[in-house]
Amino acid sequence: MNEAKIGRRTFLQGVSFAALSAVARLDGVSAAQVAVPNSSGIEFPKLKAPALACDCHHHVYDPARFAPLQPGTVPRARVAEYRLLQGRIGTTRNVVVTPRPYATDNRVTLDAIAQLGRNARGVAVIHPTVTDAELKTLERGGIRGIRFSLSANPATIAATTVDMIEPLSKRVNALGWHVQIAMDAEQIVAAEDLWNRIPSVIVFDHMGYVPEPIGTEHPVFALIRRLIDKGRTWVKLSVIPGNTKDGPPTYADVNKVGQAYVQAAPERMVWGSNWPHPNEPNTPDDAILFDLLAQWAPNEAARHRILVENPETLYGFAKSA
Repeated sequence: MNEAKIGRRTFLQGVSFAALSAVARLDGVSAAQVAVPNSSGIEFPKLKAPALACDCHHHVYDPARFAPLQPGTVPRARVAEYRLLQGRIGTTRNVVVTPRPYATDNRVTLDAIAQLGRNARGVAVIHPTVTDAELKTLERGGIRGIRFSLSANPATIAATTVDMIEPLSKRVNALGWHVQIAMDAEQIVAAEDLWNRIPSVIVFDHMGYVPEPIGTEHPVFALIRRLIDKGRTWVKLSVIPGNTKDGPPTYADVNKVGQAYVQAAPERMVWGSNWPHPNEPNTPDDAILFDLLAQWAPNEAARHRILVENPETLYGFAKSA
């Protein structure tokens, strides 16, 4: 690669979707030929993202500046690389989630929010020992929820426990925050009494980890549907290896789950890329993942709600006109 192309790639890291396309054309190649780290493929999605569309679940890893507290493979997934993904899929708002290897060190997330500006929010990981002053600092930094990543993961050790959920739910409910749950389907079902008891809003990661091939017949789907009907539960529509056996390019099994959720309660769905796809054996194509929304929500108004209006409600973004 010559020096001109290196300079051009560096420039691309900070530009908008429109500028990205323009620069690519000036370079004599199709705008659809700009690669994004931690994402396979080079095509843009067929689905056009509406203005102010939000990616409600992604991570930032910056090991050179913020060393992870736990061992494991940490991808190079800084804000600069994430902006390339935004340019590719067309989102302009985003929610940064503290990744598991950082345990309760939320500096990487707060730094990412600061870099991304007013169109960014975050989800932190904390312990019950957190002080009120520390919570206020997180709130000023753009944090709007806390995550419990308790699903089985041999690569890292969970920084939190199920016993922490209830006391922390009471703490963050006073701030208007939610608790975000990343647990296996069986764990979610086993904790049904807890979900009915805690006061805060609940957000289930990755479609509630509905397993395949059983899909919507698994008890976790019915449980989450009951919780949604109570008016304070949300679901992140995102694809991980654990909720699809069919996989690319069709993702036929997870599509059925996504369609069922959207048909039942589009007002409680948000979408997330899960970039940079940690712990996935094969890097997915984010354009294909984004295009799945057209199957989950064929109606344009429903997609707008999922990508724009619902994130405004859940994360406190400014209301679109």
